[in-house]
Amino acid sequence: MLEYFGISRSTYYARLVSIKKGDKYAEEREAIRTLVTMNKGRYGYRRITIALHKLGFHMNHKVVMRIMKEENLTCKVRLKKYRSYRGTEGKIAPNIIKRNFTATKPDQKWTTDITEFHLFGRKVYLSPILDMYNGEIVSYEISERPVLTQVLSMLDKAFKNRPHSKGCILHSDQGWQYQHSSYQETLKNHAIIQSMSRKGNCLDNSVMENFFGLLKSELLYLEEFTSYEDFINKLRDYIDYYNTKRIKLKLKGMSPVEYRTHSQKVA
Repeated sequence: MLEYFGISRSTYYARLVSIKKGDKYAEEREAIRTLVTMNKGRYGYRRITIALHKLGFHMNHKVVMRIMKEENLTCKVRLKKYRSYRGTEGKIAPNIIKRNFTATKPDQKWTTDITEFHLFGRKVYLSPILDMYNGEIVSYEISERPVLTQVLSMLDKAFKNRPHSKGCILHSDQGWQYQHSSYQETLKNHAIIQSMSRKGNCLDNSVMENFFGLLKSELLYLEEFTSYEDFINKLRDYIDYYNTKRIKLKLKGMSPVEYRTHSQKVA
């Protein structure tokens, strides 16, 4: 059999000894299975490695990757790329951000947009505000129709959640809601600076586009829903999970809320 499969005698006996000794990564293997299950297959080996370090398991990422392959625990998420064409500058507000999505502190740069879901013969519209500093969802509003009141309610929640946001830049596309006088007046009343993308260019607001892509990859395409109401509940749960539990590599292995809290303590 060894000759048939091209395996040396030394390899066979080395494997036999390891089986007798038992799996030295048995505890870590169980922790990996638990973390993958808890995060519903949304984590790849890099995030699993960071999560293991937080639990006290200091393993090399290559070992984690190997164990995940052995256990068939590969990440189920497949992100989609966005493409766009160049458009003209908006007439309502200038493109202040100009694809500079870096912020040095919370509530310095926000972005917003609306995305649509279609389930069980009904539509769902999600309107969130995202902080470019840490990717945190500051506030959001869910509606069955893309109406102005949805966006205004989202703003009210944001200002209540972040009362010290004066001077913040709020970036959006050229949607009709963001061109409405009520929207613009609300921003002025709270000393918020309006910025708008060029027409038809989603790369000018790629931070929000990336969040929507992540949301649909990790929720809409990954989970099953029993009803319209079940989807709404899981959508709210996901946003809470994204803010408070889902770790990000660029945030030093912390969730958005953890990173903001940590940075404020350090400051």
